Amino acid sequence: MRGLFRPAALWVASAVVAALIAVPSSPALADTLLSQGKTATASSSENGGTGPANAVDGNTGTRWSSASTDSQWLQVDLGASAGISRVVLTWEAAYGSAYKIQASENGTTWTDLKTVTGGDGGADTWDVTGNGRYVRMLGTTRATGYGYSLWEFQVFGATGGTGGQCGTTNAALNKPAGASSTENGGTPASAAFDGDNGTRWASATGDAQWVQVDLGSEQTVCKIGLRWEAAYASAFKLQGSVNGTTWNDLKSVTGSTGGVQSHDVSGTARYVRMQGVTRATGYGYSLWEFSVQTTSDGPVIPGGGPLGPNVHVFDPSMSSATIQSQLDAVFAQQESAQFGTGRHAFLFKPGTYNVNAKVGFYTSIIGLGQNPDDVTLNGVTVDAGWFGGNATQNFWRSTENLSVQPPGGTNQWAVSQAAPFRRMHIKGALNLAPTGYGWASGGYIADSKIDGAVGPYSQQQWYTRDSSVGGWVNGVWNMVFSGVQGAPATNFPDQSYTTLDTTPISREKPYLYFAGNEYRVFVPSKRTDARGVSWANGATPGTSLPLGQFFVAKPGDSAATINAALAQGLHLLLTPGIYNLSQPINVTRANTVVLGLGLATIIPGGGASAVKVADVDGVKLAGFLVDAGTQKSDVLIEVGPQGSSADHAANPTTLQDVFVRIGGAFAGNATTSVVVNSDDVIIDHTWLWRGDHGDGIGWNVNTAETGLVVNGDDVLATGLFVEHYRKYDVEWYGERGRTIFFQNEKAYDPPNQAAYMNGSTKGWAAYKVGPAVNTHEGWGLGSYVYFNVDPTIEVENGFETPVKPGVKFHSLLTVSLGGNGRVNHVINGTGGPASGTATIPSKIVSYP
Repeated sequence: MRGLFRPAALWVASAVVAALIAVPSSPALADTLLSQGKTATASSSENGGTGPANAVDGNTGTRWSSASTDSQWLQVDLGASAGISRVVLTWEAAYGSAYKIQASENGTTWTDLKTVTGGDGGADTWDVTGNGRYVRMLGTTRATGYGYSLWEFQVFGATGGTGGQCGTTNAALNKPAGASSTENGGTPASAAFDGDNGTRWASATGDAQWVQVDLGSEQTVCKIGLRWEAAYASAFKLQGSVNGTTWNDLKSVTGSTGGVQSHDVSGTARYVRMQGVTRATGYGYSLWEFSVQTTSDGPVIPGGGPLGPNVHVFDPSMSSATIQSQLDAVFAQQESAQFGTGRHAFLFKPGTYNVNAKVGFYTSIIGLGQNPDDVTLNGVTVDAGWFGGNATQNFWRSTENLSVQPPGGTNQWAVSQAAPFRRMHIKGALNLAPTGYGWASGGYIADSKIDGAVGPYSQQQWYTRDSSVGGWVNGVWNMVFSGVQGAPATNFPDQSYTTLDTTPISREKPYLYFAGNEYRVFVPSKRTDARGVSWANGATPGTSLPLGQFFVAKPGDSAATINAALAQGLHLLLTPGIYNLSQPINVTRANTVVLGLGLATIIPGGGASAVKVADVDGVKLAGFLVDAGTQKSDVLIEVGPQGSSADHAANPTTLQDVFVRIGGAFAGNATTSVVVNSDDVIIDHTWLWRGDHGDGIGWNVNTAETGLVVNGDDVLATGLFVEHYRKYDVEWYGERGRTIFFQNEKAYDPPNQAAYMNGSTKGWAAYKVGPAVNTHEGWGLGSYVYFNVDPTIEVENGFETPVKPGVKFHSLLTVSLGGNGRVNHVINGTGGPASGTATIPSKIVSYP
């Protein structure tokens, strides 16, 4: 730096450092020096002799010094998350008059532990409360014309973030809120707890106003954050209550100047509120955000972090050749790896890319913009060359949130089940058939805009929701549309079209994106009577969550670790790979997001379930595959325990692109794949599949009785694919259920008719509505048979329902594929048989 210090100053500073190292005091935490000898980095160093390691080496004669600007920092990596109790800075003569001490679990998202102004150099000792793996000094104002210079930077605390440490998750996010008043309908109490700095709560004009949040259970509150709008409180109280009636002061604040505030508090509460005392302006009170942090009973598990080796991230500065080479290399591995172990996600940061992404098995192509047009590729394509031009096994892949400008004018997406096409903008036409127009058995499109026409050609069936198309070329058996601008009018049975003008309830799948130099997850809002894309008028409405609020899981993480992270309040991001879990993932908190990348796959062991969800509001399960284990599970995915009855109409739980497989990779077994006990659940695109080919296949090998059981009321299924179960594929016992599009094949492999009897009835229907149900409705439902072990087997009815005025079906069909088996009636003894080698469907326009 230039040797600013004098010998006397050096002697004094060295003595102070030595004393600090030799005799540390003992705050509340076990006060261990954590930083010495750990990896340190900095924004800059003055020269090679003043590197950041000098500040954590315990040597009082070495120092770090920075370049000569205000915005400089020094940080240390503690190696693991720790509870931080004290930070000591021993300055050389070039000190900071203003700076922050910050902590981070991932080195990206930082939390202020201490803000210092009026610093006078020498030795600064600060008692702090917080957790982090990384701790830094962030300079804001220098005291001299030089940079910053530290003899030592010491961090004290307890490793592991032991019990009683303040967590980093916002426990108030999206929780129920209330207030004494609101200024108007656009400033509700909930806006202060939605994680959106662009929405706010504002009160009526008066001092004694309050806003509160219900955390859902009693918790130990350790920190409260307030982000004031211009109408702030100069005096207020932060209060807690276990019952919402009797309130205890956690902190009284006077002389407040608004802005962004963080208040350390201590107390047990279910309800937390800001009670205004004195306004600073002539208006009421107004808060952009109100956050609450709570303590953890065990080690604090960090949120955020790297996305793992199977996530490939591109930005426009990379050469097209490099990107294309990586895409092609993975495609070569995955093109025919139908039951392989590879899992990959390709993420494109906003920009334009002169590449074509060919998409193989277990591969996701994802744009990282806020909207699809933020990322543009030449193509995102699927063909079926690996299978002789037959696309009926092009499963388990996806693309979302980008635009395609196909050089030839048409993008090809020749897929079958479990291959979602979401939030896409095709600036041209879309071909859903393989080269040569071989068979295909798709498919699903949602929240997408196709400027040109969509050509299904050889696709047997397809469902399109809340989208815009420039035309639709043809239909084979069952083409269903809801909320699609440009969709053909209903023309069933002649052209196999069934069209609903709107989708009654929908909510788009959460998606990862990149903004402000960080990854975030966007959670779209619920829509009612939706039509067209959610992004037609700008950004999709919803809530943005920083990646730091997610436990970023990697293959090898245990169910215990994942569940501890969820219990701590983190969401869950499953990076690409295979997760062998000995117990279910338990989702117990409302509004939890569980999001998979690259068809992340869960294999439950020991007969356990894979996922269990409590009867709470607004859980989002999306983007993963459950592969049944070899020891038979009773249920693989359970939404709500038996007897659930809470009303979730305002904030339903959603399952989106959640797939189940039983057999194919190995001999998996499960009695029932999915049970929905909660009310108001939305099942938006699922494929529940008992395998008919691959490894571990056989009538008594990969055993699975039922795909989906619905006990909850007001459940909606949009895009329901359920196939090959040994008994009923779907059983529905809840009231007011609705299904828009259903695709089914019955099990291929019953050995004979005697083995395939439901009492005295031949076979099991694909879709059964329970006899006590009074109201149920379905549109565009098809069931096919292909009994390849004994082609003489018959099924009495494709669909079985009570005969009641409130139970209605529209556009039903059954098919015998090549005459391998027979369906005697479409529904309840009505409709002619489906049989014979001509493969002609038997159809019913409406029932009853």
